[in-house]
Amino acid sequence: MPFATFQSTRAKHRLYQIKSNASKLKPTFIQSFYQSGFLCNCSFNTMLAVVLLSLLSAMISNSAAYRPGDIVPMSKMGQYHSSRTVWHDMIGRHCPIFGVNREALVPISKPTGFTGADPYKISFQVGKEKYYIPWLLVINRKSSEVPMIDVHLRYSGSDLLGVTAKVVDMPHHYVELHPDIGKQFWDPQTWPKYVLVRYTWEEQSEIDVTSGFYVLFGSGLLMSFVLSIYILQSSRDKIERFVRETVAESSMPGGVAKVE
Repeated sequence: MPFATFQSTRAKHRLYQIKSNASKLKPTFIQSFYQSGFLCNCSFNTMLAVVLLSLLSAMISNSAAYRPGDIVPMSKMGQYHSSRTVWHDMIGRHCPIFGVNREALVPISKPTGFTGADPYKISFQVGKEKYYIPWLLVINRKSSEVPMIDVHLRYSGSDLLGVTAKVVDMPHHYVELHPDIGKQFWDPQTWPKYVLVRYTWEEQSEIDVTSGFYVLFGSGLLMSFVLSIYILQSSRDKIERFVRETVAESSMPGGVAKVE
């Protein structure tokens, strides 16, 4: 066999071995790259579903928001001695109105076994969020003044942020304008009692730079991740071919003599 023919045969055999080795490297490198949990388990459809669910949850939260003039639901519970009533929903004219300062006369029914010697407490839950107002002493509170419940509500935009309340003495000009309230309150035979509730609203700034930054950063990061997964999956064949060719070229010897 001529030397040139023998060298050409060796070169072809060497190239065949290189291609064979490159194909053997594919399961250990390329497939492990694509079959990792990072790419296979995070398909584009799955990530798209996550984004849609996030948008849906945001829409649901917005549906629970308030508009100016909306009635804010409210419920009350009474306690006398160790006995408590169940939560009772209050009718609209006794509830706060979103963003509107107002007063309302809230009736208090006579508790079972009431003798007039022990205190009577009342508690509230306010809003769809059910902000809890702890027990407020309204009857037999050791004061000669007619009680009034001062409710302070904080809001931002269309969201109710929080509620606080306390019992205060009714201002004298209120008593002068509504003399029947004082008479009925101190009459032990007159039930239900009516307690004046004053709702005061405080608007807080909607601008929260820190929260806005985190929301924008998180949204951008999520969208970048989704787009990266989509691009990687759409270019899978090209990346696989590129890696295979790179492995094949790196496995070739430094040079092959030209055969004439």
